[in-house]
Amino acid sequence: MKLPLEAHGIAQRDEDGLLSISYQEFLPTDSHKNGFQLENENSNSSKIITYLIDDQPIEDIPTAWLKLYLLSLRFFRPNQLNLDNIFSVLPNIAWTSNGPIRAESLHGLLTDETLKIYALDKFPPMTDYIVPEGVRIADSSRVRLGAYLGKGTTIMHEGFVNYNAGTEGPNMIEGRISAGVFVGKDSDLGGGSSTMGTLSGGNKEVISVGERCLLGANAGIGISLGNDCTVEAGLYITAGTKVTILDDNKVVKALELSGKDGILYFRDSLSGKVCAKPKKSEFKLNKVLHDNN
Repeated sequence: MKLPLEAHGIAQRDEDGLLSISYQEFLPTDSHKNGFQLENENSNSSKIITYLIDDQPIEDIPTAWLKLYLLSLRFFRPNQLNLDNIFSVLPNIAWTSNGPIRAESLHGLLTDETLKIYALDKFPPMTDYIVPEGVRIADSSRVRLGAYLGKGTTIMHEGFVNYNAGTEGPNMIEGRISAGVFVGKDSDLGGGSSTMGTLSGGNKEVISVGERCLLGANAGIGISLGNDCTVEAGLYITAGTKVTILDDNKVVKALELSGKDGILYFRDSLSGKVCAKPKKSEFKLNKVLHDNN
């Protein structure tokens, strides 16, 4: 699917505006302008057509939802769509057993013992709207709409995938994939591991993980990994971390190694230094865990 396009769906709304949109059909379009059309603005459930002609910063809720859909449906990969302004455009919503409810409207409903609130967030769980083919998700609340999950991806209970982030597949994910991060095929993020995103903390570097990489349990990265890299369990590498390259016996900032292939990162248990050396062994996923997703 390429731009320009139009998307047809059903919009849920309350008296204050749109709450959610379920898009069902995506077509080429002859329209020349971004925007949307609601069939009946006075109804709580209305047919909607959203037009996406060129990829501009987000100005309205239908466009925000459409771009999240395009990511989770694998039409576009993370960082291929302009998602600027999405936080200011999307309202905070309670995702409940009775459907989406504006957060400010909850107070009068909390006495209803049958109402279950599953999340209070601007982004719904992806599987409330899209279930990609060939994936396993142990806890669906931990994958936001707008995540891109490639075929063969397994997300275990402690795994998390933000919007505009994801996996090429197959992958084993037991750690956190932050916004903007993309993980190459056959890589494994161990339990409690993390990747530094671009939403907070001042990090402007877009992080990626190459193919056949292993990020050990409770490890983390603020640099990109090339192909065939391993980060030892418990080791967090930021861009400014001083790394000793054993073969050359020199010290560099980790940023200088960002994106390079075939590196084993570890901490010397005697000196405490963070070290890097060529990785000689090959990492492979257990195919049995991914072939029948």
